Amino acid sequence: MASIDIRTLDTVDAIHEAARVLDRVWGERGTMPANILRALEHAGNYVVGLYDGDEMIGASAAFFGPPAARSLHSHITGIVDGHQGRGLGRLLKLHQRDWALERGVGRITWTFDPLIPRNAYFNLAVLGARVTEYLVNQYGEMDDEVNRGDESDRLMVSWALAEPAAPQPQDAEITDVVAVPGDIETLRRSDPAAAAAWRVRVRDELRGHLTSGRRIGGFDRRGYLITG
Repeated sequence: MASIDIRTLDTVDAIHEAARVLDRVWGERGTMPANILRALEHAGNYVVGLYDGDEMIGASAAFFGPPAARSLHSHITGIVDGHQGRGLGRLLKLHQRDWALERGVGRITWTFDPLIPRNAYFNLAVLGARVTEYLVNQYGEMDDEVNRGDESDRLMVSWALAEPAAPQPQDAEITDVVAVPGDIETLRRSDPAAAAAWRVRVRDELRGHLTSGRRIGGFDRRGYLITG
């Protein structure tokens, strides 16, 4: 990890490289256009590149919410294949946290696909973010390699930066568990009908729990842990 560095992207060349990196991650041209990244950075928002030596291997962008909310919304973070699973996602998130705290921001929000277990575990169990909302087909149809052929449902989470991560609930606190598929990305390609069925089932169960006032208390190998 000694060669890993996170840098603010404040030049046109670096911004265009970040746009290309994000295109590689999502397999689609124009995932996050360079002109938008440039505008966000110039306006004082969070736009960084993750470097291994001189090579940019990831990028992240976030923008401020309403002043009264003192929040930062993390819109996109991606790391290219071959560098995932090294703890770099956590490194980026902690960098983003420090950056936000230095600017008086108390929380960071973001969305993630509830059908991807590794993201759910990282966001809820590792970082201790908390689910605030279920968003149905939030971005409409997406044609990138990661999301193609599925509706873009997302869970909105909020990460309170100055608070310690809440522990995973004990079994006695859990009222229900909502299971998710082990590999929805492969299932979308091999059996689209089964993938669509998973989307609807998880959507209905999670929305039902949230509407009833229950809380998504965490995530483990069983799935989403529901508490009263």
